Amino acid sequence: MNKVLVFGHKNPDTDTITSAIVYAYLKQQLGVEAEAVRLGEVNNETKFALEKFGFEAPRLIGSVAGEAAQVILVDHNEFQQSADGIEEVQITEVIDHHRVANFQTSDPLYYRAEPVGCTATILNKIFKENGVEVPANIAGLMLSAIVSDTLLFKSPTCTEQDVKAGEELAKIAGVDVAEYGLAMLKAGADLSDKSLEDLLSLDAKEFQFGEYKSVVAQVNAVDVNDVLGRQEELENLLNKNVAENGLDLFFFVVTDILNNDSTAVAIGQVADASAKAFGVEIVNGRIVLPGVVSRKKQIVPVLTDALK
Repeated sequence: MNKVLVFGHKNPDTDTITSAIVYAYLKQQLGVEAEAVRLGEVNNETKFALEKFGFEAPRLIGSVAGEAAQVILVDHNEFQQSADGIEEVQITEVIDHHRVANFQTSDPLYYRAEPVGCTATILNKIFKENGVEVPANIAGLMLSAIVSDTLLFKSPTCTEQDVKAGEELAKIAGVDVAEYGLAMLKAGADLSDKSLEDLLSLDAKEFQFGEYKSVVAQVNAVDVNDVLGRQEELENLLNKNVAENGLDLFFFVVTDILNNDSTAVAIGQVADASAKAFGVEIVNGRIVLPGVVSRKKQIVPVLTDALK
């Protein structure tokens, strides 16, 4: 039970999976017995990155209790997004770039949260601070995370630090940022093998907005009609999910990665209020969100303020 597990949030995205692998590697170089694990299935975008740089997906776990006495969280901190049994283990570190909410520990810990676009940008700094060289394949994973979280530097969450880190890591990894990044994003936006049930959980996070239990899910697409063309079925599934999980809101966002716009379908008792939060109405069951691409910076803060 001396091993430390490193993992990101449930319904993992590319930053979550790769940051767990990268930080576990760094901790190993510093003499810590660390293992990267995951809390959900790996999406197509992440599979593309792992295959490109020669990595297997981390081991899948359910409850963390009984797996390890100590854990490190990356790319999240909110307990409802974390592993089952998280309250039963000691959290020794958090490396994150999100808001801090629903989080507490009984022991002191190393907590590092920076307002950058990606966890990997922070990890790149930590490598330097510890004098550990970044191997080419590890650099490739960190680059993949930055490209994913910043939509190839186009997201409003992207900072100069992310751009600088991405360019630096691309050189180490030996890839062209634009060429590789677009190929990876397109791989993630290929929804041809995904059912609507798959899409609902592909990148879904639970939030507490005031008294309202909510889920905000997001999928990227080259053509939003690949998803919204099945809107009736989608709404039925969302209604079922809301009823089964006691949700007040399921806010499902489809983001056009080519035009940098989004369209949302909202179900739940505060669905109308969620649309009004963005200054719009629900029309034909859809909430049109021009220029909105970031859940972290453009969606969650707006819903938090409106529904508090």
